[in-house]
Amino acid sequence: MTRNDAWSLLTEFTQSESLRKHALAVEACLRAYARKFGEDEERWGIVGLIHDFDYEKYPTAEEHPYKGNEILAERGYLEDVRRAVMSHADYTGVSRESNLEKALFACDELAGFITATALIKPNKSLAEVDAKSVRKRMKDKAFARSVSREDIINGAAGLGVDLDEHIAFCIEAMRGIAAELGLAGKEPPKNEP
Repeated sequence: MTRNDAWSLLTEFTQSESLRKHALAVEACLRAYARKFGEDEERWGIVGLIHDFDYEKYPTAEEHPYKGNEILAERGYLEDVRRAVMSHADYTGVSRESNLEKALFACDELAGFITATALIKPNKSLAEVDAKSVRKRMKDKAFARSVSREDIINGAAGLGVDLDEHIAFCIEAMRGIAAELGLAGKEPPKNEP
């Protein structure tokens, strides 16, 4: 199980650029948490990368992530990876027990919300986003309405971290790959001599 294999799996099933970027954002957050907790960064990153790989082809609650779990089993992904993917959706009934499972749930919706917050900034940059601006947007129910605020709040609580610290931690993790996410900001105009 390598990152290249996981990326190939993601791109095989997911054509949407925004879904691929979401996977990269969640991967970055999980890698950062793996470092923080002294866990296997590669394994956690792979889980972040593939957690929604089946969503574009199987978007319903009856199919996602169940179809993905079947595909992962067929391709030899280990039980703990498959369990983490299954646990990120409340409706599967798979409880979140490991730090990996808790971190995936905590980072999934938040990564999407941070991205949405960055996209409305003047320079469309993660450099313009902080925990305060994310919390402010969370109060606006019309903003990124498909993102569950409850999942963001419960995710941080389940992971045992302060919500503001969790938001800031994930923003910082995503800043490390801002260019890949298309959130590095606009190039400032060059001054001509």
